[in-house]
Formats: sequence, structure tokens, C-alpha cells
Amino acid sequence: MYTFALIIHLIVCLFLIFVILIQSSKGAEMGAAFGGSSQTLFGSRGAATVLSKVTTIAAIVFMLTSLLLAVISVRKESVMSSVSVKESPAKQLPGAAGPLQEKPTAPGQGENQKQPAAPAK
Repeated sequence: MYTFALIIHLIVCLFLIFVILIQSSKGAEMGAAFGGSSQTLFGSRGAATVLSKVTTIAAIVFMLTSLLLAVISVRKESVMSSVSVKESPAKQLPGAAGPLQEKPTAPGQGENQKQPAAPAK
């Protein structure tokens, strides 16, 4: 189902791009950029052409397939849920301290250093 919806979505997307690019723009003159075009009920071109109706239908189908793909992808099992997490500890580098081990803070403060004897009285 997901693959079928994705193929339909891609076909509609390419068709929508094609239909939008072949349309002529409304009021492409310089005066239209500053609000000089006529303000009639249907714009300066008149009623909607067949090409604009096809664009509207393609845009509606594009939005519906987008929503369908979003719903399907949320309901699909996650890729991460299929990966098993191993309980084994990670390999440590030689000389690296583990999570429960402490490294000596300065040289000579390790366990092998002799403690000075207390002065006798």
C-alpha cells in the first residue's frame, strides 16, 4: 500500500510541476506588479481555464496522497524497533577507565605509591 501511494504521489508531483510551468502567468506586465491590473471578479483573465482546473485537481490529489503517506508512515513499525540492542558492554580502549573505575588524577597518586610513615614520637 505504501509503495503504491508513493508511486502515485510522485507521478502527481511531476504532473503538477509540469502543469504549473506550462501556464501563462496572470498579469505579467510591469503595471501588474504595482497593482495596475484590472480587479474583476475572476481576475484579469476571466473565468478559470481548463488548465487551472487541472492544476487545482492535481493539487488536491497531491495533498491527499501527502496525508495518506504521513498516516501510513506513522502506523508503520519503526526501523529502530527491529534492531536488537545487545546487553554486552562496549569494548574499551586499553588504559581507558570504565564507567565504575576511577583514573588517578595526577601521576604518582596511584595505588602503587608508598605512603610516608608517620613520624615516631
